[in-house]
Amino acid sequence: MIDALTSAPPILLVLTALAAFAVAVVAIKIAIKLAVRIGIVAAVVLAALYAAGFTDLSFLPFF
Repeated sequence: MIDALTSAPPILLVLTALAAFAVAVVAIKIAIKLAVRIGIVAAVVLAALYAAGFTDLSFLPFF
């Protein structure tokens, strides 16, 4: 497997590296978007709980 990669023409190696970089960039962008959305939802839920007077969060394992 490694021998097949190292014996390939340099242009294929460059294209492979570019494709791997593009996949990594897209995956990181998706992960950041997902993390921001989850953070916003968590903030809204906690604000709603606080507004409703539900401040005892001891039922959660991390509080």
